[in-house]
Amino acid sequence: MTPPKVLVADSISQRGIDELSRDNALDVTVKTGLSETDLIQIIPEFSGLVVRSQTKVTADIFSAGGRLRVVGRAGVGVDNVDVETATRRGVIVLNAPGGNTVSTAEHAFSLLLSVARKIPQADANVRNKNWNKKDFEGVELYDKTLGIIGMGRIGSELSRRAIAFGMRVVAYDPYLSATRARSLQVELVDELDDLLASADFISLHTPLTAETRHLFDRARLQKTKRGVRIINCARGGLIDEDALAAALQDRHVAGAALDVFETEPLPPDSPLRGAPNLVLTPHLGASTAEAQESVGIEIAQSIRAALLEGTIRNAVNMPNLDAKTLAVIGPHLRFGEKLGKFLSQIAPRRADVLNINYSGKVNEVDTTAITRSVLKGFLHAAGGSDVNEVNAPAFAESLGLKVSESRLSAPGDYTDMLELSAAGEGKTVSVGGAFFGATPRIVSINSRPVEARPHGVVLVLENRDRPGMVGRIGTLLGDHGVNIATMSLSRNQAGGTALTVLNLDTAPDATLLEQIRVSEDIHSAQVIEL
Repeated sequence: MTPPKVLVADSISQRGIDELSRDNALDVTVKTGLSETDLIQIIPEFSGLVVRSQTKVTADIFSAGGRLRVVGRAGVGVDNVDVETATRRGVIVLNAPGGNTVSTAEHAFSLLLSVARKIPQADANVRNKNWNKKDFEGVELYDKTLGIIGMGRIGSELSRRAIAFGMRVVAYDPYLSATRARSLQVELVDELDDLLASADFISLHTPLTAETRHLFDRARLQKTKRGVRIINCARGGLIDEDALAAALQDRHVAGAALDVFETEPLPPDSPLRGAPNLVLTPHLGASTAEAQESVGIEIAQSIRAALLEGTIRNAVNMPNLDAKTLAVIGPHLRFGEKLGKFLSQIAPRRADVLNINYSGKVNEVDTTAITRSVLKGFLHAAGGSDVNEVNAPAFAESLGLKVSESRLSAPGDYTDMLELSAAGEGKTVSVGGAFFGATPRIVSINSRPVEARPHGVVLVLENRDRPGMVGRIGTLLGDHGVNIATMSLSRNQAGGTALTVLNLDTAPDATLLEQIRVSEDIHSAQVIEL
């Protein structure tokens, strides 16, 4: 079997390349400095792509990469990767969030010290044969308040260093628990404005999103304490650069230090270049030998895991699945896909609601990956092989399909149960599945108890409950050479409507189906292919 091919399009550490190439399980090619046109020409043969910040992975590149399954960004940000297109085309996008944590935190702290003591300006003054000590009076960090916006890995590391210098740390992060804040010895505020009013220094460590773009605009900068000093080693675009330059000119902001910018490299005419008391560095947060080696190894390991094992680490558009989690939920993933495919074949064509109900022990794990597998199966008829676990939610949204999850703590008759229901065109249908030990079974259809194997060909009949029906159906199938593997019967009441579910060795043809359906005792007959 030919190993998957991986292209390394930007320089990563040699140890990262060695990790990718280990045991020849992947066919690794290193070609850096490619233009977009060059990359479009060669990408069709590759299953994986590794980049840093130089190469832009555009929609056109994704369109050309028909075999592309994973893109790895050797670093934290994925601004240079069109994640939306990747998701739509079913490509996993990975990053390496842990590799440069210490490096970036240390750089932020270095900038904090530099802006407090005006070290770069003093250095330049002495090199220019001057000795203007009075122009470089600084401030101490001791007993000052540092406001940290975003308490992820880097924000947390920065807080530890600041506390060691005797600083009081106030943090704003809507997702940080009070318990975690106490363990970090930081004061958690609920409103960003509360941090702005008290902080002598502010350091940003939040991702760039539609909500955080220009988080610090003119209005917010004016809410800060006069004389504040601002550090940004996170993402360009968090700060309105024109507004910051103006705030530095009028001295409301006493100093700032930026390692990231809205446009990189920084344009020659940027107002930041002429702003006073400003330290500028060319995106050096991850630029240490240790960080580069670490992110190279981390992204190599993540790509190997995704391509060779099916486990997902540090994905920005997929839930993470390590080997241990995959071992627990693996059977549910495959079963969920089968149930989704089953439901789609009995559901209204224009279903607008899909609900997935989990009950029993399965509630103890993160079910996001299972939901994606269900969606993949349910949408298979609409999207074919183009639909996978990555793009299934986006595909559902494009169809106007509303997906919801619900949970029951009590498992009822089964240790684990997964029940799906779809509604549309005034009709609701459902299918339920459970494990008998390690064996998956379909245990309900439209809330009627049955037992059927979730694979192969399944014939689902709704018929009048009367003597001889099973024999008539069996005879019809036998006359056409169709063998019954298993049979399950259910009825709502004696003489009412019965549900007959048959696992068949082969699919009945159109002629046979028509003969079954013409009987006035058969209300419906559906062939499900799994």
